Amino acid sequence: MAGKFFRFVAAYFRVNMAAALEYRASLVSQVVGMLLNDVLWVVFWVLYFTRFPVLRGWTLEDVLVLWASVALSVGLVGAFAPNSLRLPRLVAQGQLDYYLALPKDVLLHLLVSQIRLDALGDVIFGPVLLVVMVKLTWIKVAVYLATALLAAIVLLGFFVLVGSLAFFVGNAEGISAQFGMAIVHFATYPTTIFDGGVKFVLFTLIPAGFVSTLPVELVREFHWVGFGELLGAAVLFLGLAVWVFRAGLRRYESGNLMLMRN
Repeated sequence: MAGKFFRFVAAYFRVNMAAALEYRASLVSQVVGMLLNDVLWVVFWVLYFTRFPVLRGWTLEDVLVLWASVALSVGLVGAFAPNSLRLPRLVAQGQLDYYLALPKDVLLHLLVSQIRLDALGDVIFGPVLLVVMVKLTWIKVAVYLATALLAAIVLLGFFVLVGSLAFFVGNAEGISAQFGMAIVHFATYPTTIFDGGVKFVLFTLIPAGFVSTLPVELVREFHWVGFGELLGAAVLFLGLAVWVFRAGLRRYESGNLMLMRN
């Protein structure tokens, strides 16, 4: 089963890669633009910590690990599952018809049927930032990669979950976009700067803490309890997303569209 799954995903990946590489100049410019945007944010934090060496127990190295982790997590979802961000529009426009006619799981087809290579700017930026500016052991690099992957699963589950609201409330594109921007925005800041109710929200309703703070804490000092919490959050949000999507799919009304795809 696992072999068939990976062959299926790899086949989609090869087709999408071939299509994306048709416009190499545009692709390179988009990737470079994304890299420059990330670099500017890092410069901001370097300047900040030049004046204020510690931010509620966080050092510059912690924030650099945070940015490396968030960039990789967001980049993985943006590059390899961009339809998770377009789900409300696809539902509202009746464009799930194509996927319903295919033999594999609808959500799986939906997620892997497109890629956005421009998001590879974030995927590249994260590990490069870690190697260039942070001194880590090989064990901590492994922890970084594992936690970033789990954080990406949390993000993916969250995006599909809020996107699936379109099945129940109609056009949920605005709501989904707001939640999506909120989790990415809050994930780029240490949750230690927030207090009380806000911090609670960042580990529940908008799980930005699982995308940023917890991975950094595990890289700083690994402990199985924290890793279990992150793993549990990934399983919970992905499982909940699949369940809500399938429940919504039973309510889906076809757009009666004849879609042609290459």
